[in-house]
Amino acid sequence: MEIMKATPDVQLPSPFTGTGTIKNPATGSIAGEVRWTDPADVSHLAAGLRTAQKEWEARGPKGRAKVLARYAVWLGEHRAEIEKLLIAETGKSAVDAAQEVPLIIMITSYYIKTMEKALAPESRPASLPFLAIKKITVHYRPRPVTGIIAPWNYPVANALMDAIAALAAGSAVLLKPSERTPLTAELLLRGWLDSGAPEVLALAQGAREVSEAVIDNSDFVQFTGSSATGVKVMERAARRLTPVSLELGGKDPMIVLEDADIELAAHAAVWGAMFNAGQTCVSVERVYVLESVYDQFVAAVVRAVEKLRTGAGEGHEFGALIDESQVAVTERHVRDALAAGATALTGGERPAGSGNFYPPTVLVDVDHSMACMTEETFGPTLPIMKVASVDEAIRLANDSEYGLSAAVFSRDVEHAKAVAVQLDCGAVNINDVISNLMCTTAPMGGWKTSGMGVRFGGAEGLRKYCKQEVVVAPRTNLGAGGNYYNNSLKTLNRMNAIMTKLALIGPRRSAK
Repeated sequence: MEIMKATPDVQLPSPFTGTGTIKNPATGSIAGEVRWTDPADVSHLAAGLRTAQKEWEARGPKGRAKVLARYAVWLGEHRAEIEKLLIAETGKSAVDAAQEVPLIIMITSYYIKTMEKALAPESRPASLPFLAIKKITVHYRPRPVTGIIAPWNYPVANALMDAIAALAAGSAVLLKPSERTPLTAELLLRGWLDSGAPEVLALAQGAREVSEAVIDNSDFVQFTGSSATGVKVMERAARRLTPVSLELGGKDPMIVLEDADIELAAHAAVWGAMFNAGQTCVSVERVYVLESVYDQFVAAVVRAVEKLRTGAGEGHEFGALIDESQVAVTERHVRDALAAGATALTGGERPAGSGNFYPPTVLVDVDHSMACMTEETFGPTLPIMKVASVDEAIRLANDSEYGLSAAVFSRDVEHAKAVAVQLDCGAVNINDVISNLMCTTAPMGGWKTSGMGVRFGGAEGLRKYCKQEVVVAPRTNLGAGGNYYNNSLKTLNRMNAIMTKLALIGPRRSAK
């Protein structure tokens, strides 16, 4: 959600009116044209969705599951077309582009199988015996319109992992893709309609003004992006007390213990740091290695990085960054680290030529005085720091404003688990990186400035799009009205004395 800047005396025309041209960041070639949404039209889009949502909710989980199944089939059949467009508007390598559609099909498949149970009314037991005359049921009612503001780094995955869950829950979805990558969303919407789905998914194309309109016209907002912008989203939503779920920035640590499989850890670090040119919220952004295996680990990392082939599309593992601003952040972090005494063992300088490329850069001799170890880079850097003990590694890993995910490598899995539960973050992968994203049964979310709420996964990933409605029904008329005003004071006092005595049974036992 970019903010356009202008001088106080000059009003610059918005580039997000009419139509816009989207260019490939790797080559500069035109990827396609997009028609920007007038912010004033967003309320009409939301109103249409609100009307269509009633019938969508009425289909129930089984009916919605059939529609989602058809959409998953469409995604699989059009995977090549989607990936071609992904590469054209993001500059991704073919290796990076190939992973988005399978992930979404996997998430959709999981929800198709589990949504009926997750959304079923839930009976709750009475807290005390005398309340057993009541039948308590919790119902999960979908919020009519969910606004999703998605980022540019994964135009398929980051849009649909939220949209699929919201649609499964029975909500209609108003999707605002990034203004940097709007084209893939158009194709995804076409597929939704071509697969015979109802018009409960709509797009709002644009930048800040459109994002604000989406927030103002939604009943729930899912935002994925930077921590700074997440604060602005939350502030805007607070005007109408609209609930939000935020998946924000990360500076994910990786800890390599003395007994780790070094080759495995090195390849994991390289993939975790360089996948999608480092433009991943859960990418490996800093590594702490025990000194006894530090040299061995660094050498293995350098060997792995030197094998990466740079370029967009087929035949490459490592693609372009999205634009010049992202290159600039990476350049600043590397430049400042080198000036402060760090060493670049690979990369370290932007190559001459066209395209928003920055080479995979391995940095050593780093510490927490450097931005490359404390600020989110969202670029292809891998800073590695030597530590003297596990306690030091844990302390440094937690020395961050972020808390999205982390990784621990050790042949002793139980020891790794003991380290994992001391890390302040939403998920920890042991002897792997990023794999928690594929664990669809578990919720994904961040701590600290990495977000609030859960992103997707498990029943939590569906129920977040619902309001809870409690229905309390009588099992019998016996005891009804026992505390009404029409009873005598003597009767009321007797009833309250009995209630107090029964309620104290549990506390008296626990207090012993």
